[in-house]
Amino acid sequence: MHATEETDCPECSGHVERREDEQVCRQCGLVVGADRMDRGPEWRSFADDENDRERTGAPLTPARHDNGLSTEMGHAPDAPARRKRRLARMRTHHRRAGTASKVMRNRRAAFTEIRRMTDRLGVPDPFRDRACVRFREAQEADLLRGRSIESMAAAAVYAVCRAASLPRTIEEVAGVARIDADRLTTAYGVLNRELDVETGPVDPAEYLPRFASELDLDTAVERRAHDLVGDAAAAGLTNGNNPCGVAAGCLYTAARAEGTDLTQAEAAEVAGVAAATLRVTYHRLREE
Repeated sequence: MHATEETDCPECSGHVERREDEQVCRQCGLVVGADRMDRGPEWRSFADDENDRERTGAPLTPARHDNGLSTEMGHAPDAPARRKRRLARMRTHHRRAGTASKVMRNRRAAFTEIRRMTDRLGVPDPFRDRACVRFREAQEADLLRGRSIESMAAAAVYAVCRAASLPRTIEEVAGVARIDADRLTTAYGVLNRELDVETGPVDPAEYLPRFASELDLDTAVERRAHDLVGDAAAAGLTNGNNPCGVAAGCLYTAARAEGTDLTQAEAAEVAGVAAATLRVTYHRLREE
């Protein structure tokens, strides 16, 4: 009970205060008026600022085929069997009505696949949303004709990782996708050529922190490897070579210079390249 507004009582001229949905005189108890409509928020808020409340639903998201505007029908676990069957049929019709066209059905399947892959790869949600937007652009450009939804969805994820300088290789994306690396490379080539994706050459230094962490190398080796990547770029070793192999070769060279026990096979396995690829960078760095 708290006073939010005060007036004079028509009977005793006393003070009138609001008590929930009624206006009551303090002295004689006369109910001056009543407002049965609850104008306050109908939900509980655990935010720090209790006054910052909005009567809105979930925000729009490009990671949904309908931008998050659709409704979902829940389940009734305690309902009778007949009602459960009825709700199941209603959910089926509701789901079909939400994707009435083949375009929307394909988009929903692709976005589900993109969410699964980005979750497996540890890609943040903003980049997941960008991948969904990239797939939507590819679909509107009719790039899915003759290609699978999975290949173009994986290509969209890899394209976003390339554009955002996230260290994810084609082999890593193909490892969580439902296609092989060759089909992913082909789909990415089409996506890059037709949509003009702004992706530059991959910097081998982007892979050093992750490779060093998986190999349990100290910071001194990682810093020296960064310097070696700069030397390799100046010598032209990064042109046309596998960036993962260059990063692994620089880490191996730095580990040997720092006296850290690291074999070529261990560094090559973490980088996903052959030991011969690593040795090319190692011998060229020694020559330079």
